Amino acid sequence: MHTPVKLAIIYYSSTGFSAEIAKEISGAAASAGADVRLLKVAELAPEAAIASNEAWATHAAASAGIPEATPADVEWADAVIFGTPTRFGNVSSQLKQFIDTLGGLWTQGKLANKVYSGFVTTATTHGGQESTLLALYNSIHHFGGLIASPGYTDAVKFADGNPYGTSHVDAQGNNAIGEQTRNAARHQAKRVVEIASAITSGLAA
Repeated sequence: MHTPVKLAIIYYSSTGFSAEIAKEISGAAASAGADVRLLKVAELAPEAAIASNEAWATHAAASAGIPEATPADVEWADAVIFGTPTRFGNVSSQLKQFIDTLGGLWTQGKLANKVYSGFVTTATTHGGQESTLLALYNSIHHFGGLIASPGYTDAVKFADGNPYGTSHVDAQGNNAIGEQTRNAARHQAKRVVEIASAITSGLAA
């Protein structure tokens, strides 16, 4: 009997755009047969900073019920999809802090041979989308992980134009996530599940 791929979707979102993409990926992965954990990373910003931004405060309240990721979730998973807004062309400090807690698993070799992928949001066109995903993938190389980038493996990628992962420009909160981004997210989810299934089945054999 085929064992479902165990997929952890681990993201940081301040105003909700990355969270929305994470939910789209979660639904598509579940439809593809994966056992999915949808998880956020811990917030590091002070309460005063969150309260000063209405969209940030609203999303923080709305996402209070989403479980926070732990290293045990990564150990459990066959595949991990990380999501983050870009910060000066790099991974957000909240997601990076979580990744930095994985050293114990890394020393035991428990991050290796898993499938990883990523998605990103920016406030401006381009805005560091590719550099953020490439920076994220630096960590995966250190893990000994296997990167399942979407590439141009489906027509939807020629529309969204980012071979490194799903990306979205939120235009300072004024650009709702549309079908182009959703289609890219669904494709990425299915591709990660397909590749992870092949790898886990091969390793088991």
